[in-house]
Amino acid sequence: MKLIKLILILSLFFHSNTLADINIEFKKWKNNFKKIALENNISEETFDLVMSNTKFLPDVIKYDRYQPEFYEDTKTYISKRTSDQKVKKGKKLYIDNLNLITSVENEFNIEKELLLSLMGIETNFGTYVGKMDILSSLATLSFDKRRSEFFTKELLILLNLIEKNQIDYKTLYGSWAGAFGYFQFMPSTMKNYATDYDGNGSINLKSNPDAYASASNYLKKIGWKSNEPCFYRIDLNNDIPKKYLNISAKKLHDKKQLKFFRQYIQNNSIISNNYDELEVAIITPDKDIIPDAETLNPAYVVFNNYEIILQWNRSLRFALAVCTLKDKFKDEL
Repeated sequence: MKLIKLILILSLFFHSNTLADINIEFKKWKNNFKKIALENNISEETFDLVMSNTKFLPDVIKYDRYQPEFYEDTKTYISKRTSDQKVKKGKKLYIDNLNLITSVENEFNIEKELLLSLMGIETNFGTYVGKMDILSSLATLSFDKRRSEFFTKELLILLNLIEKNQIDYKTLYGSWAGAFGYFQFMPSTMKNYATDYDGNGSINLKSNPDAYASASNYLKKIGWKSNEPCFYRIDLNNDIPKKYLNISAKKLHDKKQLKFFRQYIQNNSIISNNYDELEVAIITPDKDIIPDAETLNPAYVVFNNYEIILQWNRSLRFALAVCTLKDKFKDEL
């Protein structure tokens, strides 16, 4: 039954009747893609070495098309990802890597608590980095027509990193969408922000020195400010115009200075007046996806740092969980 369902899914999107037909088309795609790779400064030797064993992965298409339509409310989502057990595990990692983490924090001015939080939520502190062959995953998604342009670019970037000996292709196992390492970097993020912190001549994002420094470099360059907050949980007045409520992470709209929104916030006293001039947004993350959710509850006022985390992963809940776990580490370290 599972195989039949999978073949039906694939036939719907590839107009083929069997997985064998799709594999034939994938082989043709790979031959054509080789020409594109060679035109983009990938040597034939490198291409043949790293792409010869890539395969079409049906599960990748299944994950991309039919991710489970199950959504937890915000409270449940955050509590699962910021548990006392996770804090305890993060503290141990911090103690075991104290010199490295302190050095990275001082150099990049990115709080250790934030790095621990991101690593903890992304990969459970490096214990779950994904088992998919990233080259095959990216090739599958590039072959697929839904987001072919995006994933073709990512695959070409990864091949260029391999060509330059910056990444060891034998280590490239990660998420179904091509993310890699302790902090789950896509190839374009590797190219733009990854750092050879231990100076051994290559970048290994499954190594604490390179992973920590690369994540810090990324956060610093996209604008994280260690002296500003991430969010506050607020109680809203019923008269707040609905246009100010953000229910999607795609792009936060109708942002205003905090002092403007104070007229709609009941528990104003929890937020310092020092932030009144900062531009903020209001989010109500349950309304769009939780059946019968209240319109104004839960609600959060979110700052620029929150939007920095959205650049990392465009999910309202993910960013809330990261900042919540960060604050828990701050109380413990």
